[in-house]
Amino acid sequence: MTQNSSRILRPYWRNGPDHRSGADVSFLDIVKIFDFQRIKVGRWVTTAEQQLAANLFFDALCDLQTILQVPTQVISLNGSLALSFGTGGSRGTCAFYQPQGRVLALAKNAGGGSLAHEWFHAFDHYIASKMFKNAAPVQFASRLWLQNQVTDKETMHSHPLNNWLSAAFADIFLDAGAPSAFFQRARAYDAKSQRRYYALPEEMAARSFEQVLQRLPLQNRFLVDGTLAGPAFEAGLYPETARAERLACYWLSYFQQLGTALQSKLGAV
Repeated sequence: MTQNSSRILRPYWRNGPDHRSGADVSFLDIVKIFDFQRIKVGRWVTTAEQQLAANLFFDALCDLQTILQVPTQVISLNGSLALSFGTGGSRGTCAFYQPQGRVLALAKNAGGGSLAHEWFHAFDHYIASKMFKNAAPVQFASRLWLQNQVTDKETMHSHPLNNWLSAAFADIFLDAGAPSAFFQRARAYDAKSQRRYYALPEEMAARSFEQVLQRLPLQNRFLVDGTLAGPAFEAGLYPETARAERLACYWLSYFQQLGTALQSKLGAV
C-alpha cells in the first residue's frame, strides 16, 4: 500500500460473527436495516472505498448491537440518528457527532476506530430528555447529570434504567463525593495543553464507554481502537482498570435491560 493509499482500504481486525454471510452491503441497506434517518457520503469517496466502508460500518454496528443485546432501533436511536462518511468536519478531525441534526460522521481516512465513541455521544444526547426534565435540545445527559449534582437533584425522571446511567456517571465523575481521579487527570491534561476538551463530561463519558467495549472478548477495530494503549491511555485519559470494570457492569446492564424491555414490548404488539 502506497503512502497515498486510502486508509479505509487497510484491514480492520475483528473476531465477531459473519453478519453478512460473506456478501457486500450498501449504505442504503444499513439505513433500511437499522432505520437510520439518512446517510451522506462525500463526493471524494470512490466506489471501492464506499463499498468497503459500508461493509465495515455494517459489521461494526452489528457487533455493537450484539454486545449491547438490543434491537436495531436502539442503534439508530429510534430512527433519529443520521450517518455521514467522508464529508463535513474540519482538518484534523477524524470523527464527530453534531447535535444539530443528530449526525454521526466519520472521516474517510482517519475515522476507523472512532465509531463507538461517536455513537455514545449520540446516545448521550438522545437520552438527555429521557433522563432529565430540564434537558435543552442540544444537551448531553452526562453534562446534565454533573450540573444537577450542584444545582437541583430532583430533575431526573424516576426510572430504574435512569438509575443505572446515574450510577455510571457518578463513577466517572466522583470518588466518595469529590472529583474523581479520572476527572482530575483529564483536567490536569487540559490545563497542560491549554485547551478544555478531555475533562468535558460528554468526552469523559464517551471515552469510558468505548474503553468498556474494547475490553470485551468481541473485538472490532473499526468500532473501537486505541483505548488500551497509546498516548491518551498513557496520559491517564481513560478510566483505571477497577473503574472500567465497574462501568462495564453499569453500561452493559443498562443496555441489556433496555433491550429486554423493548423486545418484550415488541413481542406484545
